[in-house]
Amino acid sequence: MHKIGIFGIDFYLFMYTYDSLFEFTCSIFQAMGCPEKDATLATDVLLSADLRGVDSHGVARLSGYVRLWEAGRINANPTIRIVHESPSTAVVDGDGGLGLVVAPFAMQVAIQKAAQAGTGWVSVKHSNHYGIAGYHAMQALAQDMIGMSMTNASPLVAPTYSLKRLLGTNPIAVAIPADKEPAFVADFATTTAANGKLEILQRKGQDAPEGWIQNKSGDVSTNPHELSQGGALLPLGSDRDHGSHKGYCLGSIVDIFSAVLSGANYGPWVPPFVSFLQPPADPVGKGIGHFFGAMRVDAFRPADEFKAHMDNWIRTFRAAPAVEGEKVQIPGDPERIMEANRRVNGIPLLEPVVKDLQATAEKLGVAFSPVEC
Repeated sequence: MHKIGIFGIDFYLFMYTYDSLFEFTCSIFQAMGCPEKDATLATDVLLSADLRGVDSHGVARLSGYVRLWEAGRINANPTIRIVHESPSTAVVDGDGGLGLVVAPFAMQVAIQKAAQAGTGWVSVKHSNHYGIAGYHAMQALAQDMIGMSMTNASPLVAPTYSLKRLLGTNPIAVAIPADKEPAFVADFATTTAANGKLEILQRKGQDAPEGWIQNKSGDVSTNPHELSQGGALLPLGSDRDHGSHKGYCLGSIVDIFSAVLSGANYGPWVPPFVSFLQPPADPVGKGIGHFFGAMRVDAFRPADEFKAHMDNWIRTFRAAPAVEGEKVQIPGDPERIMEANRRVNGIPLLEPVVKDLQATAEKLGVAFSPVEC
């Protein structure tokens, strides 16, 4: 346990081993009624966020999944199935299951389709929050395939010039294999910042940077609690002069591919992640939607040839002259470095997150067992 000071406020930071946090998280999912295989998979997806430094999407969200399950909005033992398909496409119905389980199923369908047809595309309905987008896209790498992953989310984002929240943070991830170099992995929200980052600022007592959020009147705000007061997150670019219309377009594409294409809820009808807010009474589809793609590299050119040129691409960009004190990074570099560090030195959790996990464990009759480093 370490004491850290932020803006004059003292916080305690706990460091836990990955293996013990994995065992604890898995026991929580099993206590919800998830079969052991599903609980293990859900834990792997969830903790991949903590390993890669995306703390907003890791175990800090565990209690949120539990509350949704308690509210009857997550099916702990779903029957996930393909409801429509062609040789290279499919629609998957997640049966209200954890997105952490539904999404890997759908991504495997995309990979299997690509193995046969060259490319595979899968849209998903009737699912829930699926963790970090990058985890799912990266599943294609081992097969010498390019992976794509995206999901819509509850409406917290105001389109350019709008006062109403109509889109989610709607992330996009693309994973591209290389040879000697680590894979290229782009994983980003289509907003200036994800909602989870506001939650972290709230726990730390910090203000949000300008350009992340607007208040209910459409004015720039730095209050990380603004969403609870009628405000909204802003699209990537933050305002029209800085290209927010492009972020708005990207978020819209994710929403349409994930939900309009599959039969999930879209736009303002996407159900909220928080359990204390009820889903819209007039749904236009089923649950949350995702979209996945897999492309076999050798459907375009020999895989070895492609990966050799990816190495050249990566090395060229990494060697580019940079501003003083900085260096050009390849998408995926910071997360890869963070994962290597946290596997050895442990995963840090702020005291409010630890207390939340302890309360969740007590409620489900599970021992809070993670081992501190």
